[in-house]
Amino acid sequence: MDRAALAEFLRRHREALRPEDVALPPGARRRAPGLRREEVASLAVMSTDYYTRLEQRRGPQPSDQMLASLARALRLNDDERAYLYRVAGRNAPARLSAPTHVAPALLRVLDHLDDTPAMILTDLNETLVQNRMAVALFGDASRHTGLSRSAIYRWFTDPSERTIYPEDDQERQSRAQVANLRAAHGLRGPGSRAGTLVRTLQRTSAEFAELWDRHEVAQRFEDHKTLLHPELGPIELDCQALFTEDQSQTLLVLTAPPRTEGHEKLGLLAVLGLNRFTEAPSDI
Repeated sequence: MDRAALAEFLRRHREALRPEDVALPPGARRRAPGLRREEVASLAVMSTDYYTRLEQRRGPQPSDQMLASLARALRLNDDERAYLYRVAGRNAPARLSAPTHVAPALLRVLDHLDDTPAMILTDLNETLVQNRMAVALFGDASRHTGLSRSAIYRWFTDPSERTIYPEDDQERQSRAQVANLRAAHGLRGPGSRAGTLVRTLQRTSAEFAELWDRHEVAQRFEDHKTLLHPELGPIELDCQALFTEDQSQTLLVLTAPPRTEGHEKLGLLAVLGLNRFTEAPSDI
């Protein structure tokens, strides 16, 4: 671990960012350029003291999870992320197999989406980032680990995963999940995480095995869907997807036309989400 290089790299990139780059208000007059240390720490979901010690060359070696959070907070590109891992004494994850690193271009768009559910997904339907509205609608997907990080895996192994869709739409959703995985498998190959996911689901889910044998391929999301919220009931939403150039990540945005019941329920969801976040205890 090169503490001096790590400290200087973090400081330079922190000072290069402006509040508007990460959707923060300008706030009071700033004495130093760029973001404050506490702002970076908040974006990376770590304590200000921990981050400060890293910049002061006194901190412990960051874990891979901490480095991924820092790369996301500082909006690093792939090359910058790899350098961050190296100076921290870690092996940089391979670009195609690193589901924790969010494409900076998609993250910049997500930063400005606060009034409608939005999230960034990998091609295996692993949730990388959710805004507060998406958490209120779907729950916090960051709690999942291992293969369960993939919503495709959970769809075929956890019955509770399906309760957000009406029963008469679940068969179509099953076909879409498998078709999306088929597209990712074709891109990544059988030796990838996609291949591991396929082999595991073929052993554990007869439904998946039957659908996989159909060889349907698609990398898309339905334009219109109905989602079931436990307190607000059915919510009709339009779905838009923005892909990275290599198709490995997707920004998914759910909206409803103005003056519709779906739009009104999104407004209620925003209030409900805020109340939940206010009441929930924090261990950070």
